[in-house]
Amino acid sequence: MIPLSDDNPTLRTPIITYLLLGAIGATWVWLQGAGLNEVALAASVCNLGLVPGELTGLAPVGLGVPIGVGLACVVDREAINLLTPLTSMFLHGSWGHILGNCLFFWVFGNNVEDSMGRLRFLVFYLVCGLAAALAQVVVDPTSPVPMVGASGAISGIMGAYLVLYPRVRVNMLFFFFLVPLPAWLVLLWWFGVQVITGLPQLNSLEAEGGSGVAVWAHVGGFVAGLVLVKLFENHELTLRRSGWRHRLHPHHP
Repeated sequence: MIPLSDDNPTLRTPIITYLLLGAIGATWVWLQGAGLNEVALAASVCNLGLVPGELTGLAPVGLGVPIGVGLACVVDREAINLLTPLTSMFLHGSWGHILGNCLFFWVFGNNVEDSMGRLRFLVFYLVCGLAAALAQVVVDPTSPVPMVGASGAISGIMGAYLVLYPRVRVNMLFFFFLVPLPAWLVLLWWFGVQVITGLPQLNSLEAEGGSGVAVWAHVGGFVAGLVLVKLFENHELTLRRSGWRHRLHPHHP
């Protein structure tokens, strides 16, 4: 199931959501060659993606991980590695990867921004992304596999949305049908899939980095969003939104 929209209008233009989406898109096109240049894509992922084993020092220097035909990411100890928990948030590995992340961000991000205000939302997004990175490093500290994508930070937004708007209807594409479902069902189902997918990794992680899918970053980001949302929420904006939504939908909870 894929979220396409929600029944949750905003009070203000979600400028930070737009800017972050623009930054993600610009990074994909200008730095990563829009996936059309295999060498540029591999170089960006290897040099600016988060490698848990590089951050912890537990992956041996010189260990290579195949990333394409005749291409490999090699573990190093470069200073830039310290910044990869941040830089990796703006990188992606394919068109499907970036489009999927941006769609989830588009559906859920604007309303969370509307309830926090712009600066708080930006900080919240980055903090959730860093928490997601930390979760993946803790679960797989020796991995030499680079991790890229905005999904950890976006998972935090989804966790926040669950707290703020659990009963809002989300329009989900199910095969060729549009099915409106309550946000709590959509988000808990998504979170459950991440946990179920990740549990086997806890018992089967190998030196090669496990499955290569950073589901525990999704879990960590989501939990961070759940825990931190009330610290970042702007209560005045939330009250204004609540009153406005009640006027638009007088029978909506």
